[in-house]
Amino acid sequence: VTSLPIKKISPGKLYTEKYCPRGNIENCLKEQKLELRSDRTSTHTFAGNQLRLWFSSVAYILMNALREKCLAKTELQNATVGTIRTKLLKLGATITVNCRKILISISSSCPYKGIFALAYNYLSLLPCSG
Repeated sequence: VTSLPIKKISPGKLYTEKYCPRGNIENCLKEQKLELRSDRTSTHTFAGNQLRLWFSSVAYILMNALREKCLAKTELQNATVGTIRTKLLKLGATITVNCRKILISISSSCPYKGIFALAYNYLSLLPCSG
């Protein structure tokens, strides 16, 4: 229910320009709260709880950037943060470190190895600062 007159804004325009974006923002907040545990403020200090919220917020920003930049043309392009974590980041792997490189070996039977490789390639193209 709204008190805006129909002459000022049509119901269809009001729905698409005001209500839909608001619902999208609420879904983003819910996703951060449920999938990244931003509501977990169980430490005894304000600073500790604030740090947890910052980590959760940074993780959400990074996951959105991963979804938008690296997973844009994959089956995970519209996936939730929880789905991306489960299917792409929670992998069993063997990590080998030597003086020149780090080798991450995932199982050859991993169902998302193609998407993982694509995301890795996109991330490898980012400029290094240093």
